[in-house]
Amino acid sequence: MNRKIRGMTPHGGTLVNRILTGTLREAVLAEAAILPKVYLSSMAMSDLEMIATGALSPLTGFMDQETYDSVVEGMRLPNGLAWTIPVTLPVEKAFAAGLAVGNDIALVERTAAGQDNLMGILSLREKFAYDKEREAREVYRTTEEAHPGVARLYRQGDILLGGDIWLLNRPSNLPFPEFRKDPAETRRYFAEKGWRRVVAFQTRNPIHRAHEYLQKVAMEVVDGLLLHPLVGETKADDIPADVRMQSYQAVLDAYYPSDRVLLSVFPAAMRYAGPREAIFHAIARQNYGCTHFIVGRDHAGVGNYYGTYDAQHIFDEFESDELAITPLFFEHAFYCRKCEAVVTAKTCPHGKEDHVFLSGTQVRKLLAEGKQLPVEFTRPEVSKVLVEGMKQHHAKANN
Repeated sequence: MNRKIRGMTPHGGTLVNRILTGTLREAVLAEAAILPKVYLSSMAMSDLEMIATGALSPLTGFMDQETYDSVVEGMRLPNGLAWTIPVTLPVEKAFAAGLAVGNDIALVERTAAGQDNLMGILSLREKFAYDKEREAREVYRTTEEAHPGVARLYRQGDILLGGDIWLLNRPSNLPFPEFRKDPAETRRYFAEKGWRRVVAFQTRNPIHRAHEYLQKVAMEVVDGLLLHPLVGETKADDIPADVRMQSYQAVLDAYYPSDRVLLSVFPAAMRYAGPREAIFHAIARQNYGCTHFIVGRDHAGVGNYYGTYDAQHIFDEFESDELAITPLFFEHAFYCRKCEAVVTAKTCPHGKEDHVFLSGTQVRKLLAEGKQLPVEFTRPEVSKVLVEGMKQHHAKANN
């Protein structure tokens, strides 16, 4: 039987490819030299790359006003397709005034060395003002500037540029090149391995035992796991991506079957939009070729802005045929000293006094003090990597 798996189909039916190559790329590069330049933020660079590679299919560019309003207000594209996060290109009002609709614009990275890296072009379809407080209220469920996503929204330009894009060059300093696989590449990998059901795990934190438990439970019902850590922009106090990547490799080498796991980086920036970002992350993983997506406690959350399981409840706001990828909902997992295992409230009868759980703040404090994390919380191999990695980062920061 060769029944087609729904989740393998890209969102909207077609995997977008907006990457220019060969002689056409060379011609556009030459023409782009005289175009007006938009210098991209870290998040805009991530979005540009993901649009171009198809990770954000069916988007072919930055959103115009109709699309933006439809997503902010109704969590759907104008054609009714599910979409929860606005993907936009903000600029300052004075700069936007000098741009002509219908013309092309150069999308540029300012490198660490102060050089320009021409990443792509935008065919300007529209430029429009927008209500930042409305976006904050609808997308982030708060207008408080203490929320990192809202703070970034308030800092950005007051005009949004909409239109299709083409990618000419990747970011200048791509980390983890050996772990960077575009959606077309992960799909090809899954096909070559014969994986018909693939579960994706999103993380911006080092893997601890609760993560391992969720992943391995999911692996019992699928053919393979895509461990897909986010390596775009995150909060300053999050564990740096290079340290996290070392921790993933350490635990995968020792405790996972190598023929059933693919470690590949997800170049997105964190929005910290909680429930809406859970849908956004699930759709992106469908575009990477996954059929299932793990949604755990407080997915993409920050502070106390979202309920513990709001990121799971939001899936109920969509009809069963709107999202082809299947979410796997998990309770909060933890180590129980009496059970002598990682468990959840569904499987453990014991009280909180027997449970081992560390908050992100507690983890960062222990690492800053150079202390190993409890073995009940994370594997010793991971703890060692984190302690050494954070020590090196603190040394660099102080030099």
